[in-house]
Amino acid sequence: MNLVPKRFHPHFLFLLGVLLLAAVFLSLFLGVSRLDFVGIFNGTAPSDRLVLLHERLPRALLAMAVGTSLAAAGLAFQAVLNNPLADPYIVGVAGGAAVGGTFAMILPISAVFGQLGVSAMAFLGGLAAILMTWELSKDRLGQLRTYHVLLVGVVFNTFASAVIMFLKSVVKAEKAQEMLMWLMGTLSSDIRSPQAVGISLGIAALALLILYRLANGLNALAIGQEDAASLGVDPIRTTKGVFLAGSLLVASAVSVAGMIGFVGLIVPHAIRAMVGSDHRITIPASALLGALFLLLADLATRLMFPVFQTEAPVGVLTALIGGPLFVYLLRRSEGLS
Repeated sequence: MNLVPKRFHPHFLFLLGVLLLAAVFLSLFLGVSRLDFVGIFNGTAPSDRLVLLHERLPRALLAMAVGTSLAAAGLAFQAVLNNPLADPYIVGVAGGAAVGGTFAMILPISAVFGQLGVSAMAFLGGLAAILMTWELSKDRLGQLRTYHVLLVGVVFNTFASAVIMFLKSVVKAEKAQEMLMWLMGTLSSDIRSPQAVGISLGIAALALLILYRLANGLNALAIGQEDAASLGVDPIRTTKGVFLAGSLLVASAVSVAGMIGFVGLIVPHAIRAMVGSDHRITIPASALLGALFLLLADLATRLMFPVFQTEAPVGVLTALIGGPLFVYLLRRSEGLS
């Protein structure tokens, strides 16, 4: 059900943009330590300037990029699979990326290339997983069977989890802790690599552009593949494009931040409840709301540091918030239907 008239769509996107900008300022201003912003701008607080430019600003940009990627990918997979429970990780990308990153941590790759090597291996692992899922889910005519995509993705993620648990059990405790922090999802500067973040931002921007260009095709697929073909839309080509763009978005996000759950599941539901299902609107709206959600969640983990004397992985907080919120959205949609 469309709760917001179409004429309000531009205003809604503008509102999300304003809220996101406000959240960016909050993320820069708030933290464990108070920064002297007057001294930053007049040059009398060089240490605070370093914290702002080399810690808080990159972290805010990363949170927005990862949130945007996961939310847009979740929306795309839910649309092309015609399944509202599909999230960015269900097609096996997360499992492949997690295995790739884990192997990089326990092999000399991490020692030689640092976090850049971990991110690169995670990205390649995610792409390899989606290629495998794609090939195993096609029928004899080469058409994708969406039901098989879900089955193959779930099975592969389960298999990948078993591989990771085995690897964690045979490595030293310090390495196992490092693997655990990465797998739970974190935006900490101890985990990310500046080069990897820059590459990830570029890949995410390209994939988001591809996805937006396929918005009309996704709208057509919603009425069925045969009807979409009668409108001049190639269902197979559109599906492949959506899978490619969504996989790039998820692989780039996981490679630099680990597995952050629920963003790609609840954000598309919230957006569709507010503005309907026109993908020309829902794709940019999901991108903005995903960035806003993860940015605020990361800010909350940093502000809770004085309470717990440690920084909780942001993936844990998104799960704690996302679970009850998803149930609320589900119940609300049932009441409106």
